[in-house]
Amino acid sequence: MKTDAQLQKDVMDELKWHPYLQAAQIGVAAKNGVVTLSGTVVTFGQKLEAERAAKKVAGVKALAEEIQVSLPHSYQKTDSELAEAVLNALKWHSAVQEEKIKVSVEKGHVKLEGTVDWEYQKTSARMAVENLMGVRSVMNSITVQPAVTAKDIEQKIKDSFQRSATIDASHIAVQINDHRVTLNGYVRSLSEKEDAETAAWNAGGITRVESKLEIRLPEYSFED
Repeated sequence: MKTDAQLQKDVMDELKWHPYLQAAQIGVAAKNGVVTLSGTVVTFGQKLEAERAAKKVAGVKALAEEIQVSLPHSYQKTDSELAEAVLNALKWHSAVQEEKIKVSVEKGHVKLEGTVDWEYQKTSARMAVENLMGVRSVMNSITVQPAVTAKDIEQKIKDSFQRSATIDASHIAVQINDHRVTLNGYVRSLSEKEDAETAAWNAGGITRVESKLEIRLPEYSFED
């Protein structure tokens, strides 16, 4: 098991590996596998990138995110300007059903509402706006309308796990109850856990994914 100091160093090194991030402005603390990110960034996209980078590091069991978005003057937009930019971003994204999405903006905080057919469409809507200049946060309240049977969903998820190069399907059990998915078992990293959750969402027709996956570092044995 990694020490707190080693885990902190690994996360800091991972942040430095990403050119989009200004690692010097991001503080990292680690305690018992829980990593806390603090500091300031100039865009909401940088904040998300820092979170994703930290989750890739082996040994990170949970992430506490305290990064603040401090927009430079040139990045600041009125709510009307930002709302217009969000609507245009959704309109020009091929994976987004923009006519089904309602947008509201308050002091740079964007809220998305509506109903779509697939989880990837909900995710695509968020991704379309999270890097726009002036965005401080994105609340994605879009709901997914179930369109397939529970049995179909379960099989699609299991097949997806089997195909994946990043998910060890042998240690994950899938349960379906009224279009709600529960994942049990264990994975090797927080990133792998999120990959499994994403694969479950991608099956379509899902209203909720509950992940009970535990993170366990792989045990290696070496021969003399």
